[in-house]
Order: sequence, then structure tokens, then C-alpha cells
Amino acid sequence: MNWEAAITLFGSVALIFFIGLTASRKDAVGKSFVQDYYLGGRSLGGFVLAMTMTATYGSASSFIGGPGVAYNEGLGWVLLSVTQVATGYFTLMILGKKFAIVTRQYKATTLVDFLKERYQSKVVVILSAVSIVVFLFSAMAAQWIGGGRLIESLTGLSYTSALFIFVVTVLIYVTFGGFRAVTLTDAIQGSIMFIGTLVLLIAVIIAGGGISEIMADLQAENPNLVTPFGSDGTLTAPYVSSYWILVGVGVVALPQIAVRAMSYKNTRSYHLALMIGTIVVGVIMLNMHLIGVFARPILPGIEVGDRVMPLIALEVLPPWLAGIVLAAPLAAIMSTVDSLLLIVSSTIVKDVYINYIKPEASRKKVQRMSMGITALLGILVFLMAVNPPDLIIWLNLFAIGGLEAAFIWPIVMGLYWEKGNKYGAIASMLAGIISYILFQSFYPEPFGMHAVVTSILLALLAYVGFSLSMRQRLLEQ
Repeated sequence: MNWEAAITLFGSVALIFFIGLTASRKDAVGKSFVQDYYLGGRSLGGFVLAMTMTATYGSASSFIGGPGVAYNEGLGWVLLSVTQVATGYFTLMILGKKFAIVTRQYKATTLVDFLKERYQSKVVVILSAVSIVVFLFSAMAAQWIGGGRLIESLTGLSYTSALFIFVVTVLIYVTFGGFRAVTLTDAIQGSIMFIGTLVLLIAVIIAGGGISEIMADLQAENPNLVTPFGSDGTLTAPYVSSYWILVGVGVVALPQIAVRAMSYKNTRSYHLALMIGTIVVGVIMLNMHLIGVFARPILPGIEVGDRVMPLIALEVLPPWLAGIVLAAPLAAIMSTVDSLLLIVSSTIVKDVYINYIKPEASRKKVQRMSMGITALLGILVFLMAVNPPDLIIWLNLFAIGGLEAAFIWPIVMGLYWEKGNKYGAIASMLAGIISYILFQSFYPEPFGMHAVVTSILLALLAYVGFSLSMRQRLLEQ
């Protein structure tokens, strides 16, 4: 085990956790448990909001899986990945002030709360809950695997042992901390990510003999590595363009991101988050994927792409600094895991149990159940992650696409189109989910694009068509 790197890594994470838990307990006194545990009391400032969106979105896929694919595909994957710059900007611009105002009027603390009040339909709530649980399980499994891979590479422990350490640490933290602890530590984690990626990129460039030397090495190995088309020419223009939808505009539909757009405290915080979030996401995504490509001449022959990031950090940095820098991807993974755990937990407890099973449940019972469900979910995902795929990014992208196909139109059209109704929302969710799963199973790249594009278009047609036709039928009656 590399003790020097391990001590600085786990020491940094422990310090972050201590700050988050202490601050969350201090600020939460006397507040509604549900509002505070799942939404942080709607009191996020601009910097914290920007960083929590960055840290939540910048997950194992971005920090472990993404650089791993870039290592294999070359600069073409870097071009594809920078479409994520639009993430925070589009989310806050499209949802914007209107979403925050409407969710306050509805007294909504979750995305499903908003959909329940907007469409007044149990079917919409049940479809939403099922979609969140199914697809976020895949997303959480990807994060668990990423955390396990990182600790495995750093410590030399077996993958299963590393995964166990990661899961126990996160479960203790998120089970007792809730949303406020998550967002406060996200602000610190986002800062670590921003600085850590800059430090690591500079170190990799120096180790490779400069950018011109690295590019020459890549060109000599495979000329396709320095083109937009990937190592084997499969990154076509339609495929790359479709990622503007998958990891750019479509991110507005992700429950873990949307919930943050209802949690800021005022307009100034919103505008500040819009600027900071766009800059930080852009810098981090560009740097991380460049590191993956530039690592190839320095450490050739890495077979498991998810190990590229930790191995290159240990190669080009002093062990103590590698531990601190690797706290960035570990922080990203942990912040995403805890956010996803809270989303799924709130869906089961708040959106199903309190709404339809036991509305009169006491605060103490809700508190115990929320913590219990959060812990149980983490254990179940751990069991799923024991036998991981070689590259977690595909698991994560599958989950992102499924959530977007399910939620994008019920959210966006629900906000901006008064004629939208529960029939349109139900039809849109069914069309989006079913078509997405079918495309992924039998025709994963329709028209040369990612399957999410066609699924979103079909979901839009279903939303508009059923909303108008059923509205007309109701008027005629």
C-alpha cells in the first residue's frame, strides 16, 4: 500500500466530512426534517449552488470513466466531452426562476412533488418513482464501482475490499448528514476538483515532455488519436452531436440536478451560480479528459480504463500530493453517490410512503425510515457493484439517458405550456422509457446518434399529441 498517498487522501475526505456534518447540525436546528434533510431548507448561496451542481454532475463517469475512454479513443473523446460545458448553464436557464417559484408555491421538496402537484395524477407519481429507482440504481452502481477502482489502484487492496471501504464511508456520512451536509461539502469538493485537475494536467504535460512531444507520440502510435473521429474512426459527426442532448441540454431532466434548481435562496444566488457553474464545469471536463489522452504515451498498455486516472496521478506526482489530488475524483464520486442516494430515498419515503401510504406519519418515524431506506439502498447497490464492467461510463450514460427520456418533457413543458396535462405526461414518460430501452437493446445508435435523441423526440410527440387530443375530448364532453 502507498501509505503516504492513502493517508493524505483519506485525511482530506475525513476533514471534508467533519466540516459538512458539523455545519449541517448547527444550521438544521428547529427546521422541518423533510425540508432540511432533502432540500437544505432552500437556503443555498450562489457559490455553494454552483459547486454542488458541479460536484454532483462531475461523477465517477467524468473523473474515472471519461478519462479512461479518452485514453482509448484520443482527442475525439475530448471534443465529445466538452459538450458538458452547457450542463449548469442550460439547467439553470431552462428551469430558472420559474421552477424555484413554482416549487415553492407547490411546497415541493422533490422533483416528484412538483410533478404530482402539476399533473394531479397518481400514475405520473408511480411512473416517476419507478423511473428514478430503476435508472438511478444503475447510476449509483457506476459511482460505487468508480470509488472502488480508485481506492483499489491507490492502496493495492482487492477491488471488493476497496469497494467495501468506500460504501461504508459514504453510507455513514449521507445517512446522518442529509442534503445540507451534502451541499456544504460539495462546495469544498468542487474547489478541490477545480484545483486538482489543473495540478494534475500540468504534471502530466511536464512528465510527457510538453504538449508537442505528447502529440507527436500519439501521432506515431495511431494518427486517429489526434483526430475528431476516435482511434478507430467511430466517433462520427451525428454521434458526437447527439451528446449535446445527452450530457448538455438534456441534463435539465436529471432529478439530482433539477432538485438543486429549487434549493437556492434568492435571485443573486441564482445568477452567481449560473456564471461560476459554467466556468468550473468547462475547466474540469476539458482538463480531466485531456489528462486521459495525455496519459497514454506516459503509461502505455493500461487494460482497465477506469484505472487510468489514479495510476497517472501516482506516476507523475509525489505520493502525498497524489493523495490530495485524488481526493478530487473521490470527492466527485462521493458527492454524486450521496445525492443519488437522497433522491432515491426521498422518492420512496416522501413521494410514495408519505403521499399515499401514511400521510400522518410522525417526524420521528419519517426520520428513522429515511435513514434506514438510505442505508438499505446503499447496501443493495454495493451488491450490484461487486462484479463491475471494464468501463463504468457506459453504465452511467445509460442511466442518464433513461432519466432524460422519462422526465424532460413533463418538467419543461409542465413549466412553460399550460395545455400540457396528465395524459400527455403519462404518454411522454411511457414513450420515452419504452423506446429508450428498446433502442438500447436492439438498435443502440439510430441514425448514427445516441438512442436518447430519438427517444426524446418520440416522448415530445407523445406529450403534445396526447395533451391536445385528450384536452379536446374532455372539452367535447
